[in-house]
Amino acid sequence: MVEVRRREHETAGSMLRRFTRRVQQSGVLINARKLKSYKSKPTKRATRARALRRIEMTKERERLEKLGKLTGEQR
Repeated sequence: MVEVRRREHETAGSMLRRFTRRVQQSGVLINARKLKSYKSKPTKRATRARALRRIEMTKERERLEKLGKLTGEQR
C-alpha cells in the first residue's frame, strides 16, 4: 500500500505528483494489469483434445494432398 503524507507548505499538485511517482515505483499498477487479464491454463483434458484434433487434421490434410484434392491455396 502506497501512502503519502502532505508536507509543510506543499501544494496539492506537488503531493499528487509525488504520490503518482511512488505508485509507479512500487509496481502496483503493473501487478493490477497482469491480474486483470489473467487467463487460466487449459486443463489436461483440453490440452490432449487439442493435440489429438491437430494430429487428426494433419493426417487428413496429408491424405487429401496425396489424392490431389488440395490446391496450393488450401495447403
